[in-house]
Amino acid sequence: MSKKILITGGAGFIAHHVIDKILSTTDWEIITLDRLDFSGNLNRLKEVVSSYPKIEQKRVRIVHHDLKAELNPEISASIGKIDYISHLAAGSHVDRSITYPLEFVMDNVVGTANILDYARKLDNLERFAYFSTDEIFGPAPKGVNYKENDRYNSTNPYSATKAGAEELVVAFENTYGLPSLITHTMNVFGERQNPEKYIPMVIKKVRDNDKVMVHSNSEKTIAGSRHYIHAEDVADALLFLYKYDISTIKPDKTGAKCQKFNIVGKDEIDNLELAKFIAKTQDKDLNYEMLDFHSQRPGHDLRYALDGSKMEKMGWVPKSAYDQLETTINWTLENDRWLSI
Repeated sequence: MSKKILITGGAGFIAHHVIDKILSTTDWEIITLDRLDFSGNLNRLKEVVSSYPKIEQKRVRIVHHDLKAELNPEISASIGKIDYISHLAAGSHVDRSITYPLEFVMDNVVGTANILDYARKLDNLERFAYFSTDEIFGPAPKGVNYKENDRYNSTNPYSATKAGAEELVVAFENTYGLPSLITHTMNVFGERQNPEKYIPMVIKKVRDNDKVMVHSNSEKTIAGSRHYIHAEDVADALLFLYKYDISTIKPDKTGAKCQKFNIVGKDEIDNLELAKFIAKTQDKDLNYEMLDFHSQRPGHDLRYALDGSKMEKMGWVPKSAYDQLETTINWTLENDRWLSI
């Protein structure tokens, strides 16, 4: 009998890639729980799902719900029996969180509490996966890559609410025995990404011969850097974790039972180098300007970095970002409607 997975925020960027991966590699049924706000776009989901035969398309069903409200009996009945939950729905725009912090408390903390309360009442749920972010650790000094259970140092309301939601997941495992895991991902890219994000934004600016602003240190000599990872790799890592026997992983010296996993891109790339790569792929020169990062974007951080050794020791490694970047750049230029959304 095939498994059934509930994915919150399935019309979002990362989640629709997860759905694509599940459709292509499993026979699972998929329920996506969505409210369709700024981050959600059903056209993403439709474009992916419609590429499969009709019999496969029937494996995907959408239930409309805003997680600021509890899942009432009617919504629960619409969802039915569930084997896995992937909680990806979240407010994720740092600038907006700085302007409207309470909105992010409601979406990320209260929303997570509501899906957790639903999950703890399910019979035979195999795993609850919560998608968090590298940003909960705050800025990473040069040479520092944070491990899963290192201290948190949120520098904006978005990352603080993601950290708060993580603690709720930990509490629900400790209190109710909810079988949970937490992932930290960083700077995910891929097809159909919102054009306000750095990679599609640079693709568009280079195409249109516009100037690219590259955030840097105060001296404007060092560009910010990230470990970029394609959304398909993130989806692959999630399925790897669902199939892995997590009970074989012993709690670390802190004694924490809820396991956390860093899903980290193979290559750390500074944003100037990345912009130059995007320009080179388009056979164009890069027109750019370095900007003082913290003056321009208070509440943001110059460098994030995670340690991916835990997943590597378990047997999962990502692909090179450069190979997938070229494919994503060319796909985006050929499907440039996604640059004007």
